[in-house]
Amino acid sequence: MQNRMMEFALFRLPDGRAWLGEGPFTALATAPAAGGAFYINDFDLKDPKPWKVPARLHEITAGSLAETIHLNGSQKPQIQWAKPATEWFKMAFRRIRREVQAKRLEKMVPVLTESGTLTAGDPRRLLDAIMHAPANMWGYAHVQEGGGFLGATPELLFKVKAQQLETMALAGTAKPGNQDAFLTDVKEIEEHEIVVRYLTQQLQALGDVTRDPRTLCQTSGLVHFQTKLSVQLNAAADPAQLVPLLHPTPAVGCLPRDEESMEKLREYRQQLKVPGFFGAPFGFVETDGTTHIVVSIRGICWEGNQISLPSGCGIVGGSAFDHEWRELRLKREAVLRLLALQS
Repeated sequence: MQNRMMEFALFRLPDGRAWLGEGPFTALATAPAAGGAFYINDFDLKDPKPWKVPARLHEITAGSLAETIHLNGSQKPQIQWAKPATEWFKMAFRRIRREVQAKRLEKMVPVLTESGTLTAGDPRRLLDAIMHAPANMWGYAHVQEGGGFLGATPELLFKVKAQQLETMALAGTAKPGNQDAFLTDVKEIEEHEIVVRYLTQQLQALGDVTRDPRTLCQTSGLVHFQTKLSVQLNAAADPAQLVPLLHPTPAVGCLPRDEESMEKLREYRQQLKVPGFFGAPFGFVETDGTTHIVVSIRGICWEGNQISLPSGCGIVGGSAFDHEWRELRLKREAVLRLLALQS
């Protein structure tokens, strides 16, 4: 009988190509020239050596996943969810909105985390759903003995190859079927354009920035505004330097991104018990040097039998509590639908 893998990382591209790295991992401060390494860090970028080179690297398919990580025979997890409490989040919402109205903040993203208890099955079995995620999502996972996180995100932080960089603003959320109202929703457009403006400003020093028209991105039961941007870089860029240049964007962080605002954001995340993976960069560098870094949203994490399902919302001048509370629920429901975990 094969021993189960103690630690592994997984990254899946929207085109279906995927890699699974088997630990133990060698940690590096910069991406190795040979590629084949994962970028794993927390939201605050605390790890000075976030590039993880696996002991063995497997290119996998949805069909070969279970055999590669010895999942055969394990069952899909059963989770008992607890209803999230409004009190702490409502307090954070009011304080952030007050700061926005006083023009001390332009935007901030608080996160609500729903908790659950694993009653049966194996959370690693959810990787099947990650490998079958829609074709406009990136799959990610990092699993260790007794815990881990996984998800499928529609948000690319950046892709860079040689001197060409691609990124996107993904902000503003609605339920499918509301497209006409959404397209003219002043609050959602404002929230989106804040992210576009931030990315453009950050990238201008690196080369000429090209902005595509704002479009709709529909995935996993949600609709978002999406604007793609590309940069012809003046010189080849080090992905290790690009991450802190762009992360966190106002789609998951705050604006302005000064130390005072970031400290407040960290305080809210701590008070609301937000898992470190949520909103953090995660990625993979291919052997040809192409580097993909995504934003870890639409996922869950677990430690022992405790499960966490986080969702965030952007607070701007036009935000109303009931609307944001509903958006948070829609996002968590989208994750449960994606992972086939609906009750």
